[in-house]
Amino acid sequence: MADPSTYRPAPGTIPDAPGVYRFHDAGGRVIYVGKAKSLRSRLSSYFADLAGLHPRTRQMVTTATGVRWTVVGTEVEALQLEYSWIKEYDPKFNVRYRDDKSYPVLAVTLHEEYPRLHVYRGPRRKGVRYFGPYAHAWAIRETLDLLLRVFPARTCSGGVFKRHSQIGRPCLLGYIGKCSAPCVGRVSAEEHRDIVEDFCDFLAGHTDQLMRKLDKEMQAASAELEFERAARLRDDLEALRRAMEKQAVVLGDGTDADVVAFAEDELAAAVQVFHIRGGRVRGQRGWVIDKVAKADGAEMDTSELTSQFLTQFYGEQASLADQADAGGSPVPREVLVPQLPEDAETIAGWLSELRGSRVSLRVPQRGDKRALMETVERNAKEAFQQYKLRRAGDLTARSAALQELQEVLALDTAPLRIECIDVSHVQGSDVVASLVVFEDGVPRKSEYRRFEVREGAEGGDVGSIDEVVRRRFHRYLSETGKPEGEQVGAAVDPDTGRPKKFAYPPNLLVIDGGAPQANAAADALTEMGITDVAVIGLAKRLEEVWLPADPDPVILPRTSEALYLLQRVRDEAHRFAISYHRKKRGKRMTSSTLDAIPGLGETRRTALLKHFGSVRKLRQAGVDEIAAVPGIGRRTAETVHSALAADGGAGPRPATENAEGESSD
Repeated sequence: MADPSTYRPAPGTIPDAPGVYRFHDAGGRVIYVGKAKSLRSRLSSYFADLAGLHPRTRQMVTTATGVRWTVVGTEVEALQLEYSWIKEYDPKFNVRYRDDKSYPVLAVTLHEEYPRLHVYRGPRRKGVRYFGPYAHAWAIRETLDLLLRVFPARTCSGGVFKRHSQIGRPCLLGYIGKCSAPCVGRVSAEEHRDIVEDFCDFLAGHTDQLMRKLDKEMQAASAELEFERAARLRDDLEALRRAMEKQAVVLGDGTDADVVAFAEDELAAAVQVFHIRGGRVRGQRGWVIDKVAKADGAEMDTSELTSQFLTQFYGEQASLADQADAGGSPVPREVLVPQLPEDAETIAGWLSELRGSRVSLRVPQRGDKRALMETVERNAKEAFQQYKLRRAGDLTARSAALQELQEVLALDTAPLRIECIDVSHVQGSDVVASLVVFEDGVPRKSEYRRFEVREGAEGGDVGSIDEVVRRRFHRYLSETGKPEGEQVGAAVDPDTGRPKKFAYPPNLLVIDGGAPQANAAADALTEMGITDVAVIGLAKRLEEVWLPADPDPVILPRTSEALYLLQRVRDEAHRFAISYHRKKRGKRMTSSTLDAIPGLGETRRTALLKHFGSVRKLRQAGVDEIAAVPGIGRRTAETVHSALAADGGAGPRPATENAEGESSD
């Protein structure tokens, strides 16, 4: 491990100017590339006290053995140089957006005498026009099959084309009208290229003009009594409409934009991009990356993710476009993002240079574009959830996580049973707690438990943790039939032959919180005489693992399977606690609003809530509507209406409304 002070630049030698810097290791390999408005200010932050740096930043500066920098004239130049170096050196401490799969595109080989339409994966080539990428190859083939009726262009390989040219007979597609059969001279090379260019225009979004052209030809053929030709043109129009339906119309015709959205947690992030061309979704792409810390040690937020993604994604697309005729600039006129990065103006200027015209970078606030952004966000969340499920279902990863936990925490055996406790409340009221159970790295939902905190609520989170731990392990001791202080195994129910609900002790007890919460849980177990259960606290901010009585936390690597498992256990406990808290608070709010109305018993309250769905809707109802509820008379309806009108919504909010300040610690 290197000492950053050994290679720290001498004071005053770092220029106060924009530039790009590179950290390298002992072998000269570049391990991190960054840019800065002021090199002096940014680089100085890396040589501060190591204890104050983010764990990943600390790992980077202690791995490096030197730093170099290059001064540039503008921030845009720094952005361009940073991208070039990240691509060239592939530094391990930089985030890289790599596809988890190869996306298919529709390729048109315009450089050939008889251009070919086909599905393609791989590097871009000169003279080929590409449409996409698309999420699924079958979607391209299905659309292509529809369009071949209108644009009967060649789709066969070079070998097939040559063979049918030699035998003088077209393939099946030529016989059924889905190929103009240039191989046997049914159309000339010029006529076939016109067909292909019309096909490209249609996919490029110039649909209205083509539809009007076909409609005029159909009307003319009908007027000239060429009914067979008119019928064929009618079928062509219908085929085009079906093809257009498969590409959802989301914005006004002519809209050229990319919509970017993220779904993230403390360790990883998923990004989704929808490509909108001609007002239609032409393609979709997605990535999942491991998050890293910013230069100052803070967590990477959405604006930082946006900045890094835009730089890498469009830099990569521009380099591909330089290598091939990709059918226009890869940078759209507009890029819609969930949050503007700090260097938004610099990035917008760089994108404008790549495109050759002005590019707008903004956050949609309302209307169709905002609705589309929400759709992309839902796709990002779904992709992120699928990523988590795939990772959680990986038996090898789960085994590695349990083995790593055993080694890091110095346990006698792997923690095959992990329990986690989380406390939820709103400013100290309605305090509840959850207990979730994971066995072999998989949630065991039948073992989940919920607690309504009583005396411990007065002591804050520490007091609540103490109470929940004592209640959970008091049940454990009582069900095993042994007094406190005597170590026992799992007890079996004599009637069912199965272990009792709380009879299994966990190998590892995780507390959602830092050192105070972990110490409270450990002290409670010690006083109860239980010494064979390991306790840790998992703090949210930096995902630190706190061991009882230890002054410093254990820092697990960001890519650690053990940390991922602990985080998943903690998040599940948080979800379970929040859901119980909302349910409990909702019942209290509903009861406090209707309980005060005289003459309204539990049966009538239930009937009203079942009929209207919520107190808010009941408050908006008239006397006649309330009286129409079975069991509610006219006089009772008037009483209810008057009481709710006098309340005026000033009382507690109904359960359908979310209260601010909700927390789970």
